[in-house]
Amino acid sequence: MAHAAYNTRTDATYSNTISGTGSALADKAGAIAEKAGEHIDQAVDKAASTARSLSEQGREATERVNEVAGNLKSAVDKSLSDQPMATLAIAATLGFVLGAVWKS
Repeated sequence: MAHAAYNTRTDATYSNTISGTGSALADKAGAIAEKAGEHIDQAVDKAASTARSLSEQGREATERVNEVAGNLKSAVDKSLSDQPMATLAIAATLGFVLGAVWKS
């Protein structure tokens, strides 16, 4: 009979130990999941910040290109009115060079 009482007590002890270990593992898994969630949130925030930065840089580059295009148009218009033959020669030369580059 003493042997049966010992087995019951030992089984209860093992059951409590296993239950405690399971609870500890669940707590650890929850902590790891929380940390992973925080890292994912940080990565998403960083990606969004980078996207905003790239968008702003693209917008600024577009503005500069538009400004240069406006300046070029003004320069060509002025050149056409002041020196039409020189402007025509430059345009023909550019056309020839672009054609040669395109062909090769």
